[in-house]
Amino acid sequence: MEITKFERGLVGRVAIVTGAAVGNGRAFCERLAQEGAKVVIADVQNSDELASRLREEGAEVVCVQADLTNPVDVERVAATAIQTFGQIDILVHNVGYYHEEPFELLPFDEWKRTMEITLDSAYHMVRSVLPQMKKQGFGRIITFSSDTVWLGTPYLTAYVTAKMGIIGLTRSLAPEIGRYGVTINTISVGLTATQNANMGQVGVTMLEHIIPAQSVHRADEPEDIANVVAFLALPASGIITGQTINVDGGVARH
Repeated sequence: MEITKFERGLVGRVAIVTGAAVGNGRAFCERLAQEGAKVVIADVQNSDELASRLREEGAEVVCVQADLTNPVDVERVAATAIQTFGQIDILVHNVGYYHEEPFELLPFDEWKRTMEITLDSAYHMVRSVLPQMKKQGFGRIITFSSDTVWLGTPYLTAYVTAKMGIIGLTRSLAPEIGRYGVTINTISVGLTATQNANMGQVGVTMLEHIIPAQSVHRADEPEDIANVVAFLALPASGIITGQTINVDGGVARH
Protein backbone atom coordinates (compact mmCIF):
# COMPACT_ATOMS: atom_id res chain seq x y z
CA MET A 1 0.00 0.00 0.00
CA GLU A 2 1.71 3.18 -1.19
CA ILE A 3 1.71 6.14 1.18
CA THR A 4 2.57 9.63 0.03
CA LYS A 5 3.16 12.71 2.13
CA PHE A 6 0.19 14.33 0.39
CA GLU A 7 -2.39 11.86 1.71
CA ARG A 8 -5.00 13.53 3.89
CA GLY A 9 -7.76 12.13 6.07
CA LEU A 10 -8.64 8.47 6.55
CA VAL A 11 -10.77 7.73 3.49
CA GLY A 12 -10.24 4.09 2.55
CA ARG A 13 -8.63 3.25 5.89
CA VAL A 14 -9.97 0.62 8.30
CA ALA A 15 -9.92 1.19 12.04
CA ILE A 16 -10.60 -1.22 14.88
CA VAL A 17 -11.75 0.59 18.02
CA THR A 18 -12.02 -1.42 21.22
CA GLY A 19 -14.03 -0.46 24.27
CA ALA A 20 -16.08 1.39 21.72
CA ALA A 21 -19.69 1.16 22.87
CA VAL A 22 -19.75 4.16 25.20
CA GLY A 23 -17.77 7.14 26.47
CA ASN A 24 -14.35 7.79 25.03
CA GLY A 25 -14.49 4.80 22.69
CA ARG A 26 -17.73 6.00 21.20
CA ALA A 27 -16.18 9.41 20.54
CA PHE A 28 -13.19 7.74 18.86
CA CYS A 29 -15.46 5.85 16.46
CA GLU A 30 -17.35 9.03 15.61
CA ARG A 31 -14.18 11.04 15.01
CA LEU A 32 -12.49 8.41 12.84
CA ALA A 33 -15.68 7.99 10.81
CA GLN A 34 -15.74 11.76 10.27
CA GLU A 35 -12.26 11.43 8.77
CA GLY A 36 -13.62 8.80 6.38
CA ALA A 37 -12.43 5.61 8.05
CA LYS A 38 -14.36 2.35 7.98
CA VAL A 39 -14.83 1.31 11.59
CA VAL A 40 -14.88 -2.03 13.38
CA ILE A 41 -16.58 -1.47 16.73
CA ALA A 42 -15.41 -4.03 19.30
CA ASP A 43 -16.80 -4.15 22.82
CA VAL A 44 -18.05 -6.63 25.39
CA GLN A 45 -21.29 -4.61 25.30
CA ASN A 46 -23.71 -4.47 22.41
CA SER A 47 -22.84 -1.61 20.02
CA ASP A 48 -25.72 -1.85 17.53
CA GLU A 49 -27.15 1.56 18.43
CA LEU A 50 -23.84 3.32 17.77
CA ALA A 51 -23.33 1.39 14.55
CA SER A 52 -26.80 2.30 13.29
CA ARG A 53 -26.24 5.99 13.95
CA LEU A 54 -22.85 5.99 12.21
CA ARG A 55 -24.35 4.22 9.19
CA GLU A 56 -27.09 6.86 9.03
CA GLU A 57 -24.30 9.42 8.80
CA GLY A 58 -22.73 7.56 5.88
CA ALA A 59 -20.03 5.52 7.60
CA GLU A 60 -19.17 1.90 6.85
CA VAL A 61 -19.30 0.07 10.15
CA VAL A 62 -19.33 -3.46 11.53
CA CYS A 63 -19.85 -4.53 15.16
CA VAL A 64 -18.17 -7.38 17.01
CA GLN A 65 -19.30 -8.19 20.53
CA ALA A 66 -16.19 -9.65 22.15
CA ASP A 67 -14.35 -10.14 25.43
CA LEU A 68 -10.94 -8.70 24.63
CA THR A 69 -9.23 -10.63 27.42
CA ASN A 70 -10.12 -13.79 25.47
CA PRO A 71 -7.59 -14.53 22.70
CA VAL A 72 -10.23 -16.38 20.64
CA ASP A 73 -12.52 -13.34 20.69
CA VAL A 74 -9.61 -11.05 19.85
CA GLU A 75 -8.72 -13.10 16.77
CA ARG A 76 -12.37 -12.96 15.74
CA VAL A 77 -12.26 -9.16 15.85
CA ALA A 78 -9.20 -9.03 13.59
CA ALA A 79 -10.64 -11.66 11.24
CA THR A 80 -13.91 -9.74 10.95
CA ALA A 81 -12.04 -6.58 9.93
CA ILE A 82 -10.14 -8.43 7.20
CA GLN A 83 -13.15 -10.41 5.97
CA THR A 84 -15.40 -7.33 5.86
CA PHE A 85 -13.04 -4.60 4.69
CA GLY A 86 -9.92 -6.43 3.47
CA GLN A 87 -7.38 -4.69 5.68
CA ILE A 88 -6.52 -3.30 9.13
CA ASP A 89 -4.88 0.11 9.15
CA ILE A 90 -5.58 1.45 12.64
CA LEU A 91 -5.99 -0.08 16.07
CA VAL A 92 -7.33 2.14 18.85
CA HIS A 93 -7.19 -0.02 21.97
CA ASN A 94 -9.33 1.58 24.65
CA VAL A 95 -9.85 -1.11 27.30
CA GLY A 96 -9.04 -0.65 30.96
CA TYR A 97 -10.22 -1.30 34.49
CA TYR A 98 -9.44 0.25 37.84
CA HIS A 99 -10.24 -0.68 41.41
CA GLU A 100 -9.80 1.76 44.27
CA GLU A 101 -8.15 0.10 47.30
CA PRO A 102 -5.23 0.67 49.68
CA PHE A 103 -2.42 -1.60 48.52
CA GLU A 104 -2.31 -3.66 51.73
CA LEU A 105 -6.02 -4.46 51.33
CA LEU A 106 -5.79 -5.22 47.60
CA PRO A 107 -6.61 -8.89 46.90
CA PHE A 108 -4.32 -10.65 44.44
CA ASP A 109 -7.36 -11.66 42.37
CA GLU A 110 -8.20 -7.96 41.93
CA TRP A 111 -4.60 -7.23 40.96
CA LYS A 112 -4.73 -9.99 38.34
CA ARG A 113 -8.07 -8.77 37.01
CA THR A 114 -6.70 -5.26 36.53
CA MET A 115 -3.67 -6.62 34.66
CA GLU A 116 -5.77 -8.94 32.53
CA ILE A 117 -8.24 -6.28 31.40
CA THR A 118 -5.86 -3.32 31.15
CA LEU A 119 -2.53 -4.81 30.03
CA ASP A 120 -3.08 -8.37 28.78
CA SER A 121 -5.87 -7.26 26.45
CA ALA A 122 -3.41 -4.86 24.80
CA TYR A 123 -0.97 -7.72 24.28
CA HIS A 124 -3.66 -9.81 22.58
CA MET A 125 -5.01 -7.00 20.39
CA VAL A 126 -1.65 -5.74 19.19
CA ARG A 127 -0.49 -9.25 18.31
CA SER A 128 -3.70 -9.87 16.38
CA VAL A 129 -3.31 -6.85 14.07
CA LEU A 130 0.46 -6.73 13.54
CA PRO A 131 0.76 -9.43 10.85
CA GLN A 132 -1.76 -7.66 8.60
CA MET A 133 -0.23 -4.22 9.20
CA LYS A 134 3.26 -5.51 8.42
CA LYS A 135 1.97 -7.18 5.28
CA GLN A 136 0.39 -3.89 4.17
CA GLY A 137 3.44 -1.82 5.05
CA PHE A 138 1.24 0.55 7.05
CA GLY A 139 -0.27 0.66 10.50
CA ARG A 140 -1.20 2.97 13.33
CA ILE A 141 -1.53 1.50 16.84
CA ILE A 142 -2.87 3.80 19.54
CA THR A 143 -3.06 2.65 23.16
CA PHE A 144 -4.10 4.38 26.36
CA SER A 145 -2.37 5.07 29.62
CA SER A 146 -3.28 7.49 32.40
CA ASP A 147 -1.82 10.61 33.93
CA THR A 148 -1.85 8.65 37.20
CA VAL A 149 1.47 7.16 36.06
CA TRP A 150 3.03 10.64 36.23
CA LEU A 151 1.22 11.66 39.41
CA GLY A 152 1.67 8.42 41.39
CA THR A 153 -1.99 8.47 42.42
CA PRO A 154 -2.59 6.55 45.67
CA TYR A 155 -5.07 3.70 46.11
CA LEU A 156 -4.79 2.80 42.41
CA THR A 157 -1.59 0.75 42.58
CA ALA A 158 -2.68 -2.06 40.27
CA TYR A 159 -4.14 0.35 37.71
CA VAL A 160 -1.09 2.63 37.72
CA THR A 161 1.19 -0.40 37.35
CA ALA A 162 -0.83 -1.75 34.42
CA LYS A 163 -0.94 1.65 32.73
CA MET A 164 2.82 2.04 33.09
CA GLY A 165 3.06 -1.36 31.42
CA ILE A 166 1.19 0.06 28.42
CA ILE A 167 3.87 2.73 28.11
CA GLY A 168 6.58 0.07 28.31
CA LEU A 169 4.88 -1.91 25.54
CA THR A 170 4.78 1.19 23.34
CA ARG A 171 8.40 2.18 23.90
CA SER A 172 9.82 -1.29 23.35
CA LEU A 173 7.66 -2.28 20.39
CA ALA A 174 8.13 0.93 18.38
CA PRO A 175 11.67 0.10 17.11
CA GLU A 176 10.63 -3.46 16.27
CA ILE A 177 7.80 -2.44 13.94
CA GLY A 178 8.84 0.95 12.59
CA ARG A 179 10.70 -0.57 9.64
CA TYR A 180 7.37 -1.97 8.40
CA GLY A 181 5.64 1.41 8.33
CA VAL A 182 3.80 0.68 11.57
CA THR A 183 3.77 3.17 14.44
CA ILE A 184 2.63 2.77 18.04
CA ASN A 185 1.87 5.61 20.42
CA THR A 186 0.13 5.99 23.76
CA ILE A 187 -2.20 8.71 24.98
CA SER A 188 -2.26 9.25 28.75
CA VAL A 189 -5.55 10.77 29.85
CA GLY A 190 -6.74 12.41 33.04
CA LEU A 191 -9.21 11.14 35.58
CA THR A 192 -11.91 13.51 34.33
CA ALA A 193 -11.85 11.70 30.99
CA THR A 194 -12.40 8.30 32.60
CA GLN A 195 -14.86 9.21 35.35
CA ASN A 196 -18.00 7.14 35.70
CA ALA A 197 -21.02 6.91 37.95
CA ASN A 198 -19.50 4.08 39.98
CA MET A 199 -16.25 5.79 40.96
CA GLY A 200 -15.47 5.67 44.66
CA GLN A 201 -15.36 8.50 47.17
CA VAL A 202 -11.62 8.95 46.76
CA GLY A 203 -12.15 9.50 43.04
CA VAL A 204 -14.96 12.00 43.64
CA THR A 205 -12.82 13.93 46.12
CA MET A 206 -9.91 13.94 43.67
CA LEU A 207 -12.11 15.36 40.92
CA GLU A 208 -13.03 18.28 43.16
CA HIS A 209 -9.35 19.23 43.29
CA ILE A 210 -8.21 18.26 39.78
CA ILE A 211 -9.91 20.90 37.65
CA PRO A 212 -8.58 23.86 39.69
CA ALA A 213 -5.13 22.27 39.43
CA GLN A 214 -5.33 22.01 35.65
CA SER A 215 -3.71 24.54 33.38
CA VAL A 216 -6.96 24.54 31.39
CA HIS A 217 -9.77 24.92 33.93
CA ARG A 218 -12.35 22.56 32.50
CA ALA A 219 -12.91 18.84 32.44
CA ASP A 220 -11.39 17.09 29.47
CA GLU A 221 -14.10 15.60 27.25
CA PRO A 222 -14.07 12.49 25.05
CA GLU A 223 -13.89 14.74 21.99
CA ASP A 224 -10.62 16.23 23.26
CA ILE A 225 -9.05 12.79 23.33
CA ALA A 226 -10.65 11.81 20.00
CA ASN A 227 -8.94 14.70 18.21
CA VAL A 228 -5.53 13.40 19.32
CA VAL A 229 -6.51 9.88 18.27
CA ALA A 230 -7.44 11.14 14.81
CA PHE A 231 -4.11 12.95 14.44
CA LEU A 232 -2.07 9.88 15.43
CA ALA A 233 -4.10 7.72 13.03
CA LEU A 234 -3.30 9.88 10.00
CA PRO A 235 -0.67 8.87 7.46
CA ALA A 236 0.85 12.32 8.07
CA SER A 237 1.82 11.29 11.62
CA GLY A 238 4.10 8.52 10.36
CA ILE A 239 7.28 9.95 11.89
CA ILE A 240 5.81 9.87 15.42
CA THR A 241 6.24 6.58 17.26
CA GLY A 242 7.13 5.19 20.68
CA GLN A 243 5.70 8.30 22.34
CA THR A 244 3.30 8.96 25.20
CA ILE A 245 1.22 12.10 24.75
CA ASN A 246 -0.40 13.43 27.90
CA VAL A 247 -3.89 14.87 27.43
CA ASP A 248 -5.24 15.96 30.81
CA GLY A 249 -5.63 19.71 30.74
CA GLY A 250 -2.17 20.20 32.17
CA VAL A 251 -2.45 18.45 35.54
CA ALA A 252 0.68 16.41 34.89
CA ARG A 253 3.05 18.53 32.85
CA HIS A 254 4.90 15.59 31.34
